[in-house]
This record gives sequence, structure tokens and C-alpha cells, in this order.
Amino acid sequence: MRVRHEIWLFCKAQATAYVASVVDFAVSLILAEAAGVWYLYSTFCGAVSGGVVNCVMNYRWVFDAEGLKKKAVAVKYFMVWTGSILLNTLGTYALTEWSGKYFIYAKIVVALLVGFLWNYQLQRLFVYRDMHIREKLHKLRKEEKKQS
Repeated sequence: MRVRHEIWLFCKAQATAYVASVVDFAVSLILAEAAGVWYLYSTFCGAVSGGVVNCVMNYRWVFDAEGLKKKAVAVKYFMVWTGSILLNTLGTYALTEWSGKYFIYAKIVVALLVGFLWNYQLQRLFVYRDMHIREKLHKLRKEEKKQS
């Protein structure tokens, strides 16, 4: 049953990632093509827009995290998201400059890699999981007092 649950969780996460990617790519293309914004700034703005959509959808639907404190989820999501934005932006830049191809091709490749290898893994294992950090720290302090 655990495998079935993990597969369903992954499918739901991919569905929300798809919606967030549509937002990301739409913002990126509109800014770059219609507004004439440099592709790197467009990529960054798209990633921010898609990230907001992804966080809200994952919190409410994918990871059933409504019992977790929103502030704690937001802080952890922001940490992972910052890494994601940097990886997406720098990866798109590096691949675009190296290949000499239109930036959207590089953006697709990088987005897929970052999505599977960074975003999903860290959201599943860190962002939307109650880590009970305060309780663990309290327990450690208690044990230290006993030993001293």
C-alpha cells in the first residue's frame, strides 16, 4: 500500500508542477517576447510566479499539509524555492549560453531536472513534513541536563 500511496503522491505533485510550469512559462514568454524583458529576468519572474502557485496547490491538495503551521511551511518552502530559482535561472543561463539555442529549450531541460531532482524530493521530505523540531530540541536539552 505504501508504494501505491507514493505513486499517487508523485502523480498529484506532477499535476501541480504542470500547472505551476504553465504559469512559469507563460510569464517568462510574455515578459521576454511581448514586453522585451531580457530572458534571464523573464525566467526569474516566471519561476517566482510558478512557485507561488505550486506552494498553494501542494499545501492544500498534494501533501495534505493543512495541519501544519503555514508559517513553518512558508519558511521551508522559501528555502527550497530559493535554491530552485537559482538552479533554474543559472541552469537556463548556462545551457542557453553554451548551446546558443533559444532560451526556452534550455529552460525546459533545466526545469525538468530541477523539478524531479530538487523540488519534488525536498518538498516531500522536508517542506510538507512536520519535523517536530522544537520537540526534538527540547528532548535533546532534557537529555543533556540529565547527563550533566
